[in-house]
Amino acid sequence: MILILVGGVVGALTGFISQEMVPSGETFKITNVVDAGPFAASQVPQDWSVKVNRFWIDYLPTGEIDQFYSDLSVLDKDEKEVDRQTIHVNKPLKHNGVTMYQASWGISGIKVRFNNSPELAFPMGQLKGMNGQFWGTFIPTKPDLSEGVSLVVKDLQGLVLVYNKEGKLVATARKGMAVDVNGIKLSITDVVGSTGLQIKADPGVPIVYLGFGLLMLSTLMSYISHSQVWGLYESGTLYLGGTTNRALVTFEQEFVSLMENLEAQPEEAVKP
Repeated sequence: MILILVGGVVGALTGFISQEMVPSGETFKITNVVDAGPFAASQVPQDWSVKVNRFWIDYLPTGEIDQFYSDLSVLDKDEKEVDRQTIHVNKPLKHNGVTMYQASWGISGIKVRFNNSPELAFPMGQLKGMNGQFWGTFIPTKPDLSEGVSLVVKDLQGLVLVYNKEGKLVATARKGMAVDVNGIKLSITDVVGSTGLQIKADPGVPIVYLGFGLLMLSTLMSYISHSQVWGLYESGTLYLGGTTNRALVTFEQEFVSLMENLEAQPEEAVKP
């Protein structure tokens, strides 16, 4: 119990929790610390970073989310890859005492082309006050911003809703498709997802685990029956006593049997 308490104190003083929302393809360092102990600064890594190589979601035939994944690379200070793992819910990445959990997801942007233009990227923000999760952005179709369309997406399956400036749905498209809006051929090339990571470091965890292990061991040992018997021979008389931690009836029977065996022995045989 003392070890468990010590481990909890160590974790509270030196541990930290961070939450990061990172677009697919971006590299980040742990900066958004939401909770930390007074001595946690030394635990926040400064000499390595993490790159989100890819984020994707597997969907069920019903359209519901089955699982979401993040392909992560740990980079040293020279941006060389030292570890790479694909994480999902209940399968975190662990590196130098820091654990990264797959916690949430979002949509960070959308990539489009106007006619035969180069690919252009636009950020997307989450829309508030709607039934469900939706992300949207405004894309101008004229240089003076007098005309444009709003693109709204619900997930990473690729369906994009296109609204005019009056808020009327004018077209739907999927990734790789093109629609005609305001006299321009608008092609949807990609919907960029972002992974939500919860990052933790708790140096007190090994101490807590050790305490729990010893507690379990001592609990198991308490179920093992053990007995003690004492004897004192004085002035021709043998005094016997004993104790046991459980199975009192059985111990009493064994104790009586021991006394009967001693009574059957010659007096010289029981002298110390």
